[in-house]
Amino acid sequence: MERREGRGAVSDGAIGPRPNGGDRVAAALARHSVRFVFTLCGGHISPILVGAKRAGIRVVDVRHEADAVFAADAVARLSGVPGVAAVTAGPGATNAVTAVKNAQLAQSPLVLLGGAAATLLKGRGSLQDIDQMALMAPHVKRAITVAAVRDLEPAVDRAFALAREGVPGPVFVECPVDLLYDEALVRQWYGAAAKGGGLAGAGRRWVLRRHADRLFRGVPDGPARAGRDNGEAAVVGAAPFPPEKGEVRKLAARLAKARRPVLVIGSQAMLTPTRVGELAAAVAALGAPVYLAGGARGLLGAGHPLQLRHRRKEALRGADLVLLAGIPSDFRLDYGRQVSRRAELLAVNRSARDLALNRQPDAGVLADPGATLLALAAELGEAVPQRAGSWAEWLAELKSRDALREREIAAQAAEPTDFVNPLFLCREIDRALSPDSVLVADGGDFVATASYTVSPRVPLSWLDPGVFGTLGVGGGFALGARLCRPRADVWLLWGDGAAALSLAELESCARQGLPVIAVVGNDGGWTQIAREQVEVLGDDVATVLSRADYHRVAEGYGARGIKVERPEEVRPAIAEALSASRAGSPVLINALIGRTGFRKGSISM
Repeated sequence: MERREGRGAVSDGAIGPRPNGGDRVAAALARHSVRFVFTLCGGHISPILVGAKRAGIRVVDVRHEADAVFAADAVARLSGVPGVAAVTAGPGATNAVTAVKNAQLAQSPLVLLGGAAATLLKGRGSLQDIDQMALMAPHVKRAITVAAVRDLEPAVDRAFALAREGVPGPVFVECPVDLLYDEALVRQWYGAAAKGGGLAGAGRRWVLRRHADRLFRGVPDGPARAGRDNGEAAVVGAAPFPPEKGEVRKLAARLAKARRPVLVIGSQAMLTPTRVGELAAAVAALGAPVYLAGGARGLLGAGHPLQLRHRRKEALRGADLVLLAGIPSDFRLDYGRQVSRRAELLAVNRSARDLALNRQPDAGVLADPGATLLALAAELGEAVPQRAGSWAEWLAELKSRDALREREIAAQAAEPTDFVNPLFLCREIDRALSPDSVLVADGGDFVATASYTVSPRVPLSWLDPGVFGTLGVGGGFALGARLCRPRADVWLLWGDGAAALSLAELESCARQGLPVIAVVGNDGGWTQIAREQVEVLGDDVATVLSRADYHRVAEGYGARGIKVERPEEVRPAIAEALSASRAGSPVLINALIGRTGFRKGSISM
């Protein structure tokens, strides 16, 4: 935890003749190419929000602080520029913690600006005053509190650098309220606090004046500058973390000798959005069978001949070499047990901990996985097509299993259920996707079903919470995605349990002209939990919900609401939703779905 930041250079420029602390924070954000600040307003942070607006940064206000952080997280993943959220002191900060932890575990770079009690009033019963540093420190890369106005901009600059370094993640910057408002007003506040009182009162006034002098000492005159120095371009994506050439050669040699290789590529490979096209070409050039996980979904588009979607566990057990690029051996890989002990395990990760988590690789490279895959394809060069030819039989075997599973899913999708078969619904959504659609996944059973049946069409078009498995990301993620991709269809796939956690953000979308298409798979329960709970414990307690009229709630929030109860209503509803969204209205399809055995036995621990 850092207690204060040193003074940095402040340039001349764009915001006001005598900017306050909020303006200075905004100027620093603008220098880092921040386009959006997500917030739920509060008096402790008002100068930051007003300053951001003056600096040309769009202030996007939401209905819950967690959704502000989720939206910032989505922006970071899609743009490569750390997302920014600003929350007020006390409950504003506590409400944000779950989303901050989600970003930390998902390795998303973002900066959280937190309001705080005045520097002289901390610990004295001030409004919304808690120890925010202790609260945030375990969940961020660094928690920084600022002690003087001159340190605000350097603190923000430091936060952006930290958020992008090494393993990306969130950074918290605490900005006490008396550093943000105009100096004259702050001095008035402090002066008004100590009138009269004889010698004791005079002593208090002297102490308060001295304290105010320290707050504002060294603050340069003139406007705060919002532009970048010397025309320098903002860095997009995580800080460079290239592999050593010798390590790449060793990986190349091992891969060239393999007869049954499998690549598993995770979200961490996608940390530089500007290079995803090159990354996709490099993965295709390697010629090995590929499974994509998390945010890497969509890297190769839909239907790429090297990409597999099903029977990953069987493929890993049958492989003689497995390369994990940006994904650890955690619960998703059964803590490393899915990979045969007879196989060579190679791993590339920015995190030394994740590199050897649960299972030591035969060769581990501490580096950016995307950069390493690019270097690996370059190292193998012309040998790649020749080598890939010898993997054709292995690839055909895996594709045969995939095709068999697709036929099984198609058959299950055709089975009648109460209301609408969820597999049928998901396949219809997939059929309706445009090439640039963005998919936001927020839910349990329904969303997991969608992950088997809905195919992202392009890189950086699938947003899910990541390894924390957080429900409630949907509203914030969708809002952030719509801002980053204003011309794309943004689909929010919601379980009915998860939907209620951020449904109010439809009002934010409607009010701010951000049309998204939400589809609620409404089976009237927390079905992912109920599957195992009922079978193992024989009781459905706390897993039953009503099949609520979410479409009517959406209408109350200013969105279009559509209800679907029968299979023949699905296509017309999707067409109506697409039309309304493209005309500028958020839409919610409340799809009543039946229950199937598709995901029986799928609980994770």
